Amino acid sequence: TRRKVFEHLRTGPTPVGELAAALPVSRPAVSQHLRVLRKAGLVRERRVGRRNFYDVEPAGLDALRRYLEETWSQVLGDFKTAIEREDERS
Repeated sequence: TRRKVFEHLRTGPTPVGELAAALPVSRPAVSQHLRVLRKAGLVRERRVGRRNFYDVEPAGLDALRRYLEETWSQVLGDFKTAIEREDERS
């Protein structure tokens, strides 16, 4: 559900009610997911009048992308090392 909330935000700033209408969960549940995403730095909130609009936080996505690239590089490096060791044993 959290991923679906996040994916909806890729289209631009969206109020909670609109997100809740597009998902099979309640408005309070969507708000909780948004709170977690905001705390993680992936979503930002902007108040317009009485409504809160949420959208993707580009800086948070950039940090996440860098983390995943570093992690994936490490995993691939470890895999390469394991294959090379296995080849040496053969």
